Amino acid sequence: MTTFRAYRIFKQDDSSAGRFTDLSLDELDPGEVVIRVHYSGVNYKDTLAATGAGKVIRRFPCVGGVDASGIVESSFDARFQPGDKVLVTGYEMGVAHDGGFAEFVRVPADWVVPLPLNLSLFEAMALGTAGFTAALAIHRLEQNELTPDKGKVIVTGATGGVSSIAIQMLSQLGYQVVAMTGKDSEHEYLKSLGASEILPRKSVELTSARPLERAQWAGALDSVGGDTLSWLTRSMLQNGAIASYGNAGGLELHTNVFPFILRGVKLLGVDSAATQMPLRKQMWQRLADDPSTGLRTGLKPRNFDLFAHTVPFSGLEAVFPEMLKGETRGRAVVQIAGD
Repeated sequence: MTTFRAYRIFKQDDSSAGRFTDLSLDELDPGEVVIRVHYSGVNYKDTLAATGAGKVIRRFPCVGGVDASGIVESSFDARFQPGDKVLVTGYEMGVAHDGGFAEFVRVPADWVVPLPLNLSLFEAMALGTAGFTAALAIHRLEQNELTPDKGKVIVTGATGGVSSIAIQMLSQLGYQVVAMTGKDSEHEYLKSLGASEILPRKSVELTSARPLERAQWAGALDSVGGDTLSWLTRSMLQNGAIASYGNAGGLELHTNVFPFILRGVKLLGVDSAATQMPLRKQMWQRLADDPSTGLRTGLKPRNFDLFAHTVPFSGLEAVFPEMLKGETRGRAVVQIAGD
């Protein structure tokens, strides 16, 4: 092998733009482990990087893709051997270190997670950063005493990658899940994932000046930010907890202290990229454990086909404009090996 295919992002004037190119292993960023990539996944962060819609790239040029799963090609670290099935998500992948939109990726060994038993390379990327973030959000809420008997859990931006997966996970754990969405055409999809109720976004007065709203939610998973997150803080039940992991609706948060000092509301940040390896491995094991087999902490979705679809590597660029316009649902899994 002399060269391989990669989707590389270049600086373009004040922005960035990606294109397919041929690379050699010598041109990849350094690392102890070379992985032949079988699958990657498209995250909102990847779209911002590839299109220049967000200034997330910290070094040019850079191969895009914050996720990858595949088979170890070579390793200078004794923890990994050629032929091992592995996955990598987060860290600096796709923004400051060459990422998973390529037939090969080379990464530091400390970033590599052995593929858990009962999880395929495809399933690992159907989950990817989105599933890992959903698992972390649920974990953080559980740490703050959220249990199914406490009340309803609302999930915002419900058709997005993280939220779609979270709805199915929460439903399997026994939670009563309310899906909040602005897409009237997707109510049946959300119910198929396990949502017991649908809350149309247009039915909610997000920008009310009231310091507190009617208390409704024991827990919340928010991918939207902005006015939606502000409304959530005002509408939580006593001692309710919100896991915040996105900003599709805005970067700023305008709220007041009453939710926190009168209701004891907890606002929990979820950062999946920098998660330390012990917790990272714990979450991936939960993602591989099937709750239907009696593993009560298991988070493996019952039906990947509901939220994940495969696109060929050659079709990667077509996903970006759809994601920017909010026209996607669930996860686009990029098949790289064999494309």
